[in-house]
Amino acid sequence: MTLLGRLLKNRRAGETHAAWNLPDLLGPEQLTLTSRDFGDGEAMSLKHCAKTIGGTDVSPHLAWTALPPGTAQLLLVVEDMDVPMAKPAVHCLALIDPTTDHLEPGALAARNSGPGVRILRSTIGRGYHGPAPVKGHGPHRYVFQLFALAAAVDSAPGTAQVERARPRALLATVTGPVLGRGRLTGIYER
Repeated sequence: MTLLGRLLKNRRAGETHAAWNLPDLLGPEQLTLTSRDFGDGEAMSLKHCAKTIGGTDVSPHLAWTALPPGTAQLLLVVEDMDVPMAKPAVHCLALIDPTTDHLEPGALAARNSGPGVRILRSTIGRGYHGPAPVKGHGPHRYVFQLFALAAAVDSAPGTAQVERARPRALLATVTGPVLGRGRLTGIYER
């Protein structure tokens, strides 16, 4: 166990400030989010981890159940709930066309995103940034959260700068209603 990991062992962001718990993103949990690459609560492979720890930073396959009628846009937020910070780190933020029913591996890449995917700014940069927890800090939960929105994010007041907005600022502009939501948790530990 590394010294830094030991020193930060009990410091974790938790879910209090996660997108899932923001008042304007509450809604019925009627979407089921799945992946061919890992099951809910299971370990993610090194392939989906950051290049800095030997991974390839390829976003996993994601699929979801039928969307509620009236869905104008999907919002995908990937957060590390166990980062040793005050709030979870946003590893990916994307807007997805509601005609899309799944994402192939790598579809969340910053430069070459999949069809119907619009990559936004995250805590780390743009595009998918895979797990790279502090060595010795223990298991980290990477939560993929999908929200079916009744109105497109970029049509909401105050979102003229969607492309440049910081993740927390953008999430604060989403006023719903959320027609449905679902989540999938992957685990990684170094």
